[in-house]
Amino acid sequence: MEPLLEVRELRTHFFSRAGVVRAVDGISFRLDRGEILGLVGESGCGKSVSSLSLMRLVDRPGRIVSGEIVFEGRNLLALSKEEMRRLRGNRLAMIFQEPMSSMNPVFTTGSQIAEAILVHERVSRGEARERTIRLMRLVGIPDPERRFRQFPHQFSGGMLQRMMVAMALACNPSVLIADEPVTALDVTIQAQILDLIKELRDRTGASILLITHDMGVVAETCDRVAVMYLGKIVEMGPLASIFETPKHPYTVGLFASIPRLEETVEWLQPIPGTVPSPLNLPTGCRFFSRCPHAMPRCAETEPPTVETAAGHQVACFLYESGGPA
Repeated sequence: MEPLLEVRELRTHFFSRAGVVRAVDGISFRLDRGEILGLVGESGCGKSVSSLSLMRLVDRPGRIVSGEIVFEGRNLLALSKEEMRRLRGNRLAMIFQEPMSSMNPVFTTGSQIAEAILVHERVSRGEARERTIRLMRLVGIPDPERRFRQFPHQFSGGMLQRMMVAMALACNPSVLIADEPVTALDVTIQAQILDLIKELRDRTGASILLITHDMGVVAETCDRVAVMYLGKIVEMGPLASIFETPKHPYTVGLFASIPRLEETVEWLQPIPGTVPSPLNLPTGCRFFSRCPHAMPRCAETEPPTVETAAGHQVACFLYESGGPA
């Protein structure tokens, strides 16, 4: 089946006086129809820059330098600014990372959602208002008629995140990008937002790219997982396969550092070493200096991506010729 969205060798770099930061450096993945794909990794690995690249919202000094983003058969990087503007917020939508700073504080929240409808569809202001109220009710906003007229500062963090979800869904997008949608929310609100995202996927059929550093969020929500490290995807596969048999040493390290209720330990097991500077990336495997299985060639040559099981891919020399099971 043809994927709804396919990213091919995407590179987004930032050009500064200190040098070039290769924030996204040759990532490839697909997003199938009705699928939730989790993009995970520690802070600074390139997850948010990847999402902004998909929406073509990268600001200077950043620039998409190469690659393809194929959506519904069209390369988004080849579209004009006007063509992209018509897609953005319509067929492609995004829930931004910080709800408290993503809405304009001088306009009511309801009017900002209605504006998205008015920009992309030929409807009256009255119809846009009614659709906005229905969306607010859909995402669990109580008394939406009154809340429509309120400003962002009058909402709690959880309610404002729901409003961001409503705004993203205003024009029934085919692809929804959710960048850390539950960051800074308490666990009860987190669960509600994640349940809402899954429910909306089931109800609308939208495909979702969920960006997070929380493996618990991934376990509760996603169908497949892509693991990023320093601008590259090092492992990707079905949720069960990644969680039951992680292959890449970085993925194994992520799981080892998660506290478990059934175990009593004095110290958590961290990944040794530190992340290399993005201004001075290693020539071979980028995880080489922190890897317990590092070999001499890991420092010289970038490892190939191999498939170890159906749909499970890993970029590591350990599995180049079948490797460990």
